[in-house]
Amino acid sequence: MRKVSSFCDYFVILSGSSLRQVNALAATIEEDLSGLKIKSLSQVQPGDESGWAVLDYASVIVHIFYEPLREFYSLERLWSDAKRVRIPRKIRKARN
Repeated sequence: MRKVSSFCDYFVILSGSSLRQVNALAATIEEDLSGLKIKSLSQVQPGDESGWAVLDYASVIVHIFYEPLREFYSLERLWSDAKRVRIPRKIRKARN
């Protein structure tokens, strides 16, 4: 995002297969980063049913979508000029 936006360096975009999972992912990210003394500038309300949770960490903005909404809003298409960075599977599995 750094080259196409002045408000952040990275978007992290992920999906949940239900509204409950979207909220659980947001809560887990907030909790894990809070333990590292990293606080979001925004908060996701418990029980939010919008299907789109946003956590703002200034240079990194995390978007968590309910799968159908991710397809509808298509941030990847909207910000297609931004360079994509894939997280290697090895790193993603390290948390489990």
